[in-house]
Amino acid sequence: MKKILQKNQLLRTLFELRGNPRVCVYTEPMWGLSMNLCLPYATVYMLAFGMNDTQVGIITSIYMFSQMIFAFLSGAIIDKMGRRKSTMVFDFLSWSIPCLIWAFSRNFWFFVVAALFNGMMKIPTVSWDCLLIEDAPKDKITHIYSLVIISGNLSALFAPISSFLVAKLTLVPAIRILYINAFIVMTAKILILYRFSTETAVGEIRRRATESKTWGEMLRGYRSAVQKIRNSKGTMFAIVTSILVEIITMIGMTFWQIIASRRIGIPDALLPVFPMAKNVISILLFFTVISRLNQKKLRWPLYGGFISSVIGCLLLISITGTSVWGYVILSASLIFESLGMAVLNTLRESLVAIHADPEERSVIMSLLQTAVMLVSIPFGYIGGMLSDISKVFPFVLSIVLSLLGILATALLYRDRQESVSSEVVAAKDSPVL
Repeated sequence: MKKILQKNQLLRTLFELRGNPRVCVYTEPMWGLSMNLCLPYATVYMLAFGMNDTQVGIITSIYMFSQMIFAFLSGAIIDKMGRRKSTMVFDFLSWSIPCLIWAFSRNFWFFVVAALFNGMMKIPTVSWDCLLIEDAPKDKITHIYSLVIISGNLSALFAPISSFLVAKLTLVPAIRILYINAFIVMTAKILILYRFSTETAVGEIRRRATESKTWGEMLRGYRSAVQKIRNSKGTMFAIVTSILVEIITMIGMTFWQIIASRRIGIPDALLPVFPMAKNVISILLFFTVISRLNQKKLRWPLYGGFISSVIGCLLLISITGTSVWGYVILSASLIFESLGMAVLNTLRESLVAIHADPEERSVIMSLLQTAVMLVSIPFGYIGGMLSDISKVFPFVLSIVLSLLGILATALLYRDRQESVSSEVVAAKDSPVL
């Protein structure tokens, strides 16, 4: 056992975690017993109430608009309330409350209200990230984020529960039950995290520094963080990467169910099987491929992530039916998509954590999230309109965005090479003192 731990850095990190990183990672699998049981059916659940693809896209855009507003406010709120308390309060408002609304939904407007509440999740997204990494060893950040994503992917073990309920009760009654269950489990997760976590060292400093400041003064303090972002190419690249990955992820989560159900023809009861398979594949990839990533050498992993995403989308849009060959291509598509998104979602978080100034981390992350949401908002509606024209078009858009990611990576590393070359030339030309 000791030899296995020594060889696999992810497993070693998992057992060596202490304090806030430990409780954050160890409670994350509870997503598998709550929200992730519902997500494979979230879009078709909306369609069951008579909504069309464009309305689904509008709700996604409303959700992103809400995220943008709360992402902008998150830095001030988190510094004022502290990482731990803001995580508890806004996790409840953004997840537990929407679960109850979704469970008792009747029409389009129920989903609109739930989307507005759900958008508050950008506050605990930032505060939870701060809880996770501010007291963690800095050389373990990429591995810690990998463990977080693996924990979320453990939901694959529980996906058959969704399939069984839908097969027995039909879609709408089954999903109502699953959302009520999600309310109970998510609330338990929130309370456990609050009970066993502590405020971070940086969080205590920021809370004391801001307790006498007004909200206006705190928001005006964002200017110094904006300047630090503008002066850091690494942080700017992290923002661009986060925007592209966010939109690609949103398109996949929202429209994969639609293309699988309405174009390929996969029965509703089988829909959770494929996310389950994707999650299992992702877990295997984390322990075999992603655990080998070098935090200081991210160029080729970024290329590989975007290229895998492109291949996954190309394979998906080539499928026209549920023949044996169709399922083979769909399986291959899931493998490439799993690899691409596992790498990209790990790296997007790591890039921000690596390049953000620790003293301004909460504000920089809130501004980053605001920028991501501001750019992403129209794409829910755009994706819905494209899907109404053809179920293939949202994934063509994902391909274009992945190609832009490859271009952005190439430009960043070209600039870095030119910078290094200039420094070398300057060193050669300078006189020896």
